[in-house]
Amino acid sequence: MDAERLAAARTQFEDDGFYLHQEPLVPDDLIRRATEGMDAVRSGDYDTGEPPRGGWQPGDDPQKLCKIEMPQIANRAILELVSHPAIGELAAAISGAQMVQVWWVQLLGKPPADPEGAIPTNIGWHQDRQYWTQWKEGSELFTAWVALSDVTAESGPMRFVRGSNRWGFMDQSDFYAQDHEEQRETIAVPDGETWEEVAAIVPPGGASFHHNLTYHGSGPNVSTRMRRSFAIHLRTENSAAAEGVGNEGLTEALDEPAYCPVVYREAG
Repeated sequence: MDAERLAAARTQFEDDGFYLHQEPLVPDDLIRRATEGMDAVRSGDYDTGEPPRGGWQPGDDPQKLCKIEMPQIANRAILELVSHPAIGELAAAISGAQMVQVWWVQLLGKPPADPEGAIPTNIGWHQDRQYWTQWKEGSELFTAWVALSDVTAESGPMRFVRGSNRWGFMDQSDFYAQDHEEQRETIAVPDGETWEEVAAIVPPGGASFHHNLTYHGSGPNVSTRMRRSFAIHLRTENSAAAEGVGNEGLTEALDEPAYCPVVYREAG
């Protein structure tokens, strides 16, 4: 990207709380191999010999939302994808960071919705900060969401609420809520602000980046194919584990560069 486009991307991230990179950021070959890696991890085949850190298990209902924690521990191609320098470079450009490190990763597979509606696959409206209590208040944290499949309006894309990153921590999140309209009525939008949703429509290899205070969620996948992605959680030099926490829970692998690589560091 040229300097003008990078400046526009940074402005969008700062003003809107998200940035959509609607062209491939990761090469096709790596997307293909990471997709194969995703299928391998879902089946319990770990080419590193080490399992991921929990979540959906082989044998679980294939119609359920598949969320697997730290899949890069179990598969080399997935580790290569989450370590890709293009992700780190763009993350640094839009955030102004001098250092960007991966600190947690989630494999996400949203299957086509159950026609009867009995199996929940929606993601409720939430701010990530609600669930990231291991981090010191004010830590600079955000997420790169990288698509492995073509994310269309039908496939249950993530939806961001424009500008909600400026509302502060609302303490009104529910990741597991299924009725978006009902949940929306419980969120007190600050005076003078509006609730405007933007869908993250991206191709395979495309990505979105969002701030830890940006409200987001996703509805049902009404396409015929699984929506595939990785949520790559990132931090900058302006972050630290909360006092007394150390490296445990979501921060447990911070000192393990083989799993949580630094994907950008400013020269000099």
